Amino acid sequence: MRDYVREHPLFSLCGLNCGLCPRFHTAGNSRCPGCGGSDFSAKHPTCPIITCSRRQGGVEFCFECASYPCARYRAPPETDSFITYRNVIANCEKARTKGPAAYLADLGEKVGMLRTFLALYDDGRKKSFYCLAVNLLSTRDVREISEEMARATRGRDMTKKDAASRLESLLKERAAQKGIPLVLRKGEGT
Repeated sequence: MRDYVREHPLFSLCGLNCGLCPRFHTAGNSRCPGCGGSDFSAKHPTCPIITCSRRQGGVEFCFECASYPCARYRAPPETDSFITYRNVIANCEKARTKGPAAYLADLGEKVGMLRTFLALYDDGRKKSFYCLAVNLLSTRDVREISEEMARATRGRDMTKKDAASRLESLLKERAAQKGIPLVLRKGEGT
């Protein structure tokens, strides 16, 4: 994957929302720059999707490929890693139908709200949970929860632990209303 660089590292070639991954929001050596971001090749020396993209003329997103949807999208991964793969197909479809610019604007808003959550309401134990929740909930849901948190904490001397607990409750409640499980899908033996 030498010299693999993309214009939009927050949204991967395959449809992952890299900007909502815990590794994207990590300081230090384990930080991932997003798909095709600065120093990406050092973090991810091989990727079969990038290899496929190069064979297909270097498409920026899989949904732009003449072979989309290929076998990869007909049988998506049933387990997750640091980030959920549950919405990869839906993400690609939204970006394909709305256009990449509109999808990236929506994703940018989510990334901004996630950064606020991490800066103001993370007690040091919620990063992965916030990333998962923001990834799976709609932008509207996350925006409403963000506004509710701002109202709930305005002018109050709330500890980070209390704020984190409140935000976690709001995210879980909204996810339950929508029927969205806020857990990463683990493979057998993990």
